[in-house]
Amino acid sequence: MKKLLIALVALIPSLAIAAGGGYSHPLEKAKIDLEDKASLQRGAALFTNYCLGCHQMQFHRYNRSAQDLGIPEELVKENLIFGDQKVGEQMTNAMPAKESAKWFGKQPPDLTLIARLRSPDWIYTYLKSFYIDESKTFGVNNAVFKDVGMPHVLEPLQGTQTAEFVYTEVHGEKTLSGIKLTQKTEGSMTPEEFDQAMHDLVNFLEYVGEPSKLESHKIGTWVLVFLAVFFVFIYLLKKEYWRDVH
Repeated sequence: MKKLLIALVALIPSLAIAAGGGYSHPLEKAKIDLEDKASLQRGAALFTNYCLGCHQMQFHRYNRSAQDLGIPEELVKENLIFGDQKVGEQMTNAMPAKESAKWFGKQPPDLTLIARLRSPDWIYTYLKSFYIDESKTFGVNNAVFKDVGMPHVLEPLQGTQTAEFVYTEVHGEKTLSGIKLTQKTEGSMTPEEFDQAMHDLVNFLEYVGEPSKLESHKIGTWVLVFLAVFFVFIYLLKKEYWRDVH
């Protein structure tokens, strides 16, 4: 029993890494604020410029974003649609599925519900965690998603990073316990600007995953107010009915 407990303790660091896809540190917090329309608008622009070429949002329409985020449809046509699509159509691309699976090893996933699947914190940390790895097809790897088949499309904005692997020795065995990322070359954005850009992009992905969330919360608030008022009347009615009994 003692040997079994020692073995389990030794496995804890590697289990933590496996659970996070290779990243043993806590995920960074994404600043989600669905009421910040300026942030959501910037996130929409980032998505269409850097992500839509490979990743579709086939369950979300351009005009839904235009309506919810306060973007005039003319601006949507000029700045968010780069093909011959209409404003009322879904956010899709022309990348053929079979060919994309060959190029990337797997067809790039649809991102409509990615924030609900992975969590905003995971996506935010992932987007910031690419590092140089010449052994990979696209020359990069990711500290959150090990052996990812995606190129670092945001490299012009962020620049490049190198990785230092941190090991912990437990009972004479070295186990990978973390990955330290260091800026190697600069991008067009400062680290602070890139952080904000990724917050905006993740904010937009969170919105797309559940566009009616803000409206639902507002309706929920009014329902709770109604129930509270209704409860008072029900209580008074109950007292009136049972007055003679008591």
